[in-house]
Amino acid sequence: MNDMVKNLFLWLVIAIVLVSVFSNFGPRHAAAEKIAYSQFLTEIDQGMIHSVTVEDNKIIKGSTKNNRRFVTYMPVQDNALLGQLLKNNVTVTGQEKPQESFLLHLFINWFPMLLLIGVWIFFMRQMQGGGGKGAMSFGKSKAR
Repeated sequence: MNDMVKNLFLWLVIAIVLVSVFSNFGPRHAAAEKIAYSQFLTEIDQGMIHSVTVEDNKIIKGSTKNNRRFVTYMPVQDNALLGQLLKNNVTVTGQEKPQESFLLHLFINWFPMLLLIGVWIFFMRQMQGGGGKGAMSFGKSKAR
């Protein structure tokens, strides 16, 4: 029963690691086309932009009137952009940069180190073999 619990725990840890790796490094903006900022300004003047969302005062996501999704990055602070968007009847929303939770940050930073320590302890216990229950049990021989 004890070996089954250890094996189950090991597979659970492997599954958690794989899920966290794929969720952190997977594509985030796969459906949105990345366009140049100058192209974005041209499309505003042509009246092709339907709505935009500005994230963290740099990232601009939006959609055109023919439902094409795009993303662009503001290279410098453009104070005239808001007036240009409103003049062309573009729906503008703002969004803060999403913050990582403290637990996720702690898990990502400390989990690999704790995993290495756990594997090291596991191998040290396996190498001890017979003769005792610890590394400092040399004075407790049961041979008579």
